[in-house]
Amino acid sequence: MGLRINDTFPDLTVETDHGTFAMHDFQGDSWLILFSHPKDFTPVCTTEFGAVAQLAEEWTKRNTKVIGLSVDKVAEHGRWKADIEAFSGAKAGFPIIADDDLTVSKALDMLPADAYLPDGRTAADSASVRVVFIVSPDKKVQLMMSYPMSVGRNFAEVLRALDGLQATYGVPIATPANWVHGQDVIVALSLDDAAARARFGEINVKLPYLRTTKMPA
Repeated sequence: MGLRINDTFPDLTVETDHGTFAMHDFQGDSWLILFSHPKDFTPVCTTEFGAVAQLAEEWTKRNTKVIGLSVDKVAEHGRWKADIEAFSGAKAGFPIIADDDLTVSKALDMLPADAYLPDGRTAADSASVRVVFIVSPDKKVQLMMSYPMSVGRNFAEVLRALDGLQATYGVPIATPANWVHGQDVIVALSLDDAAARARFGEINVKLPYLRTTKMPA
């Protein structure tokens, strides 16, 4: 059985270019984003790692730790980071998990249990290792996005989704389509109109089941 939303993210011990540690220890009480890649020194992945590096201040503002994963060794990650930083103009200060034995990719259900890396392998041999996981401070999986190798990830959308998750975490609201931080939010159906007004103040009843309110502070 693969991971599902609200499952506990596995407390795997991982080897990275920042040392070896358990994932829950690394995350601490922060939010966590893990973004995975099928191979070092690949063009789309290089642009994605660069985008993550350029957003360092945004991750910090959101109390979020980021960690990459690629199906190669620590030494290769170190050399690849030089390319990433040269391309992006930003320091890649986050760790990258070395998953050349596929242990983490299999544990996160990105590859089947019988997957292996053949001699002369290419990124196509681990093409499904293209998933973004967002994990809340209670170590629960909140979001998963899978991408093909031909489509670069939109990290503006990752940030938007993170903002939505943080805005609704433990609060009886949801976000509508195309929502961005600061816009109105949807009141949860668990609250009737009176309870919604008592909790949030003014509400806008668009439909009996669709009520909006200002985003809580």
